[in-house]
Amino acid sequence: MTIATRRLGRTNWNVSEVGFGAWAIGGSWGNVDEADARASVHAALDAGMTFVDTADVYGDGRSERIIRDVLKERGGERPIVATKAGRRLNPHVADGYTRANLEAFVDRSLSNLGVDALDLVQFHCPPTEVYYRPEVFGAMDDLVAAGKIRFYGVSVEKAEEALKAIAFPNVSTVQIIFNMFRHRPAELFFPEAARRDVGVIVRVPLASGMLTGKMDGGSVFAADDHRNFNRHGEAFDVGETFSGVPYDAALEAVEALRSLVPGDASMAQFALRWILMEEAVSVVIPGAKNRDQAVANAGASALPSIPADVMDGVRSIYHDRIAPHVHQRW
Repeated sequence: MTIATRRLGRTNWNVSEVGFGAWAIGGSWGNVDEADARASVHAALDAGMTFVDTADVYGDGRSERIIRDVLKERGGERPIVATKAGRRLNPHVADGYTRANLEAFVDRSLSNLGVDALDLVQFHCPPTEVYYRPEVFGAMDDLVAAGKIRFYGVSVEKAEEALKAIAFPNVSTVQIIFNMFRHRPAELFFPEAARRDVGVIVRVPLASGMLTGKMDGGSVFAADDHRNFNRHGEAFDVGETFSGVPYDAALEAVEALRSLVPGDASMAQFALRWILMEEAVSVVIPGAKNRDQAVANAGASALPSIPADVMDGVRSIYHDRIAPHVHQRW
């Protein structure tokens, strides 16, 4: 399988436009056994994915270590592996983003991933105040100079945070939620990211699985699945779970979207292709708990462009059913 590539901003890396999101193989998505986790990474790479996104807190390092082991087993050319830092802080406050803490997080990820330098390190949805502290970004510049990381970026909750972050000249990438239930980044942030040559990594592309079209009012989620324990933002930002859309409203919007899905695609593939219609997007990172999900995600790259009338249909459903819940929040 061939996946089209896109340039990841000023890193100058060309990466597959569909990458692998490795949150689910770490934790907080119900049980994913080791064999399935490894198989999903192998399948993603076999399908042509050349970008993997993880974090030091996904399974307390489990995700990073699985990626390390799979890449060691495969050998040969490595994908770009992005990780994140900051969420190990407890409490997770701006004052914790010190030079010493950041270096300690980076050192731990270097060990977990078994590398001498990290390709890309992203602040992991830090408190908004961090974006107003130049010394925090200066500490990352020093880690680049020391050879521990190649590039750094941010993972944000809000479009305003993204805009503030890219005012710092060495922020190479921004990871942000953008999907059929979350349109706002395209208004201001995407044009500015393109102007500044910042790579855009899109997470939560399927709205926590809602945009697969496989959920209903009777769906049950495990106790350790964030779709159970974070429905109202109990553990972290509610926008990370179903994109912050109330469950029943999301189900109704999904039913309205079904008629727009082309016959040769699954709803999940259609949702991923919709994201890739935005030229400012560098890579979209759906998760996968098993081999089949990874292969299906990769297939989204081969779908034809979505016609203008269908794009208009998605936009109409968003404005009528979703925007009142989320548009001004993130």
